[in-house]
Parts: sequence; structure tokens; C-alpha cells
Amino acid sequence: MERSTTERADTALAHPEAGAPLGDALDGVPHQRAGHGAASMPVPDRAPGPGPAWTPATASASARAAAAPAIGSPEPDPFAPRPRAARMRAPRLRGLFPTPVGTPFTFTYAVVLAAVSVAAGHADPSLVHALHQGSSTDVAHLAAHPMLVLIASALWIAGGVTSPYAIGFLLVLTALERRTGGLRAAGVFLLGHMAATLATEVPVGLAVLAGHLPGSSLHRLDYGISFGVATSVGALAGLLSPWLRLPLLTGFGAMLVADLIAFTDPMTEWGHLMALAVGISTWPLVRRVRAAPCAPESPGAADRGPLPIEVHGPRPAPTTGFTRHSPGEPP
Repeated sequence: MERSTTERADTALAHPEAGAPLGDALDGVPHQRAGHGAASMPVPDRAPGPGPAWTPATASASARAAAAPAIGSPEPDPFAPRPRAARMRAPRLRGLFPTPVGTPFTFTYAVVLAAVSVAAGHADPSLVHALHQGSSTDVAHLAAHPMLVLIASALWIAGGVTSPYAIGFLLVLTALERRTGGLRAAGVFLLGHMAATLATEVPVGLAVLAGHLPGSSLHRLDYGISFGVATSVGALAGLLSPWLRLPLLTGFGAMLVADLIAFTDPMTEWGHLMALAVGISTWPLVRRVRAAPCAPESPGAADRGPLPIEVHGPRPAPTTGFTRHSPGEPP
């Protein structure tokens, strides 16, 4: 029976004018069982009623029509947020350095420091030394122009742009601003810079008055951003998890103690330890409010125009060519 059915199917495929329906002929072809070789594709029956019969050509055309986008369908938004998997694959090293949108304070300050360092490297050494002396936060300058020298001394990097404190400035202050915002990061930096400067210079002035130090100590050269960086390290440690906080404080504190033991510049090294303590004391301040991360503005946001305004409430009745009045109501 199976052989005779196959012969009828072959005859119908070879002579379609014989009158045998194509669907019946295909039903007679033996199908391949699932699990052996390629998977069998079911052949749909011909739809009842008028219409073209199913053929491979019509099936291919139907598949192409289904795959094509419908007319009037919205195009995908190129500025839509990416899936989480795509965001996780993006490189995250760029978050370690300042950007003009994400960390404007650190970025602007870093540009100013770089410009001053480059200009100092190409200027006359005698001019640079005179500028260092004029912006030094020694006792004499603090007594005459305190605010001016406190700000001017923070525009120099002791050791140049390749010094450890310059690299620490970029990494630490960027991380602190991303977690607390520009105002709090600037406040922490300036607080440590001023507090550690006064804590080291005021005792020098008192020692000179008491006769324990010579008068030349009133004009010692003192400038740089190291006090502010040390304070930022202490403040940032309070925002990290314990397994990051302890190694950071231990490593940085050990480096400061080693410099103090070397006794190359004891007043400055004591100032670094005091600045670190000031940063740790700001933990309640920086932990109180954490600024939301600054999302970059979409490049085409201005081109798309304002967003539509949705009005909630009952819709007004459609207007017609005449107005219906209630009986007794004046027109």
C-alpha cells in the first residue's frame, strides 16, 4: 500500500494537469521521522475556499513579508539605554579619570594644574622661583595675605605632573567627586589644604616668637596640593567598603610614616598626617548625602524638541455646528 501511494504521488507531481490536488499528492509522500537526519518541516494544507494554493514560492514570499518592518512602525531610538549586559561589557577604565560632564571640578582643576606646570617648565627658572616664594604659605605671607597665598599655593604641584601626588590627585579626587558631587569634593580638598597649612605654620610662628627657631623659619618655602590630596584620601576611604578602606588607609598611612621617619621635611610630613586625619573626620559629612551620577546629555536631545505634555482629566466634548440648550435655559 505504501508503494502504490508513492507512485500516485509521483504521477501527480509529474503531471499536475491530471487533476490530482497538490496537497493530496504531498500527503502521500512518506515523511522522514524526527530524530534521524534533518528535521522534517510540516507542509500546511491548502486553505479552504478561494485563494492561491501553497507553494514554496508563496511560503518564501510570506516569510519575507513577515520579516520586513511594517509601514509606519516607529524606528528604534539610537539614544535608548543599552541593556545591562552591554553596559557591563563597556570598558570602565574611563571612570577612573575626570571628565568635563561627570566630574567638572576635578577636570577643571586638573586642566589649570597642567597648564601651570607646562608654563613653569618653559619659563625662566629664576621667575618660577620668585613665583614659588610669592605664593608660599609661610608665616610671613599668611600674616600679610592669608587668603591670597592659600589659593595661590594650591596652583602648584611639587615635583611636577609626574609626581605621586599628581597621579593621586586625578584618581582620588575623581572618585570622591563621583560619589559626593563637585561642591563637597571641593570643600573637602580646600578644608584639608587650609587646615593642614595652618596646623603646621602657626606652631612655627609661635616657636619663632618663643626664640626656639630662627627668624628665617618665617620664610620657609611651602606650596603644593599634597595636603588636599591627603585629605581627599581620608574622606574617600569612608565611602569605600571595608575590604578596600583598610588597605587604602594602611598603605597610605604607612607611606606617610616612612617619610616622617626619614626626617627630610618633618613639618610637611606632619602636615600630611594631619590632613589625613582631617579627611577621616569628614566621614559624617560625605556620607550624609551622595550626589546622583551625572548622566551625559544625549547629543540629539535638542533636535528632538520638547516632550509632549500629557493632560489628565475629562476630555472636552466634540464641537458641532450647533449648541443644544436645555429647556428653560437661555441661549
